[in-house]
Amino acid sequence: IKLGANFIEPDLVSTKDGVLIARHEPNITDTTDVSKRPEFAALKTTKTIDGSTQTGWFAQDFTLAQIKTLRAVERLPFRDHSFEVLTFQEVIDIAKKGTADTGRTIGIIPETKHPSYFQSIGLPLEQKLVDALNANGYIGKDAPVIVQSFEVANLKALHKLTNVRLV
Repeated sequence: IKLGANFIEPDLVSTKDGVLIARHEPNITDTTDVSKRPEFAALKTTKTIDGSTQTGWFAQDFTLAQIKTLRAVERLPFRDHSFEVLTFQEVIDIAKKGTADTGRTIGIIPETKHPSYFQSIGLPLEQKLVDALNANGYIGKDAPVIVQSFEVANLKALHKLTNVRLV
């Protein structure tokens, strides 16, 4: 925001207790410090997500309280920093604070990650996403939000629940 960004684009997955968090994939092995945390060793598992078999630790096996004990880390070697794993609400709060602090509208572009997979395990993303948008006043085509997904069924479901822009 300080460098002039007008939108924040969080990728969203779900925790075991149904909280949307900002993570690029359900598999949090490479983007958190979970592999260095012995208390979570027993949660390492193998899952097939959208046809890809992966071994590691997965957001949907952790409660939000457990996720909040982890640190988000960079998987790219030229970036060296770590942060708290943010909830979708915390990302929204950052956008709203950025708007208030700068006088510019800072929007959000949440992307649902693997929504069919989350639907199949009983943790659908759509209603949680729409509830958060509605609770924060993101309603209508003029709201500073664009929901994105790479799955058509997910977008069709969202279209029935909200009238914000979808891509």
